[in-house]
Amino acid sequence: MSVSPQSSLVTLIRSTQLSDAAEYAYAATAPADARLIFLAGSCPLEEDGSTAAIGDYAGQAAKCMANLELALKAAGATLEDVLSTRVLVASSAQADLVTAWEVVRDAFGSHDAPSTLLGVTVLGYDHQLVEIEAVAAVRD
Repeated sequence: MSVSPQSSLVTLIRSTQLSDAAEYAYAATAPADARLIFLAGSCPLEEDGSTAAIGDYAGQAAKCMANLELALKAAGATLEDVLSTRVLVASSAQADLVTAWEVVRDAFGSHDAPSTLLGVTVLGYDHQLVEIEAVAAVRD
């Protein structure tokens, strides 16, 4: 097992007994005195409520990440404070999931928090293709 030091409270954990093909840590921890932040699914919505980047998986993933960063900031956190994510993509085509995932992975950079990537039938807003849930940890 290897543990990556981070500038945040989050410690990313990798196991040598699991494949290193995954582009994320398999586990993450935060200290007992951390405040956990459970974020609603970040959607590709503009300020006026319209759906951004209609028909564009990468564009919607980018808008979701931008909105996720705004929600994290409002809660006193950053992407480096994220413990885990769940990326939902309205498609049964693996290539569409990978397109969205690459945007998410790149946004997180070296902070490769554990993540689950799911293809789903439909999401909640008109023309929505991507949604990203997250849990973060900070110390007040």
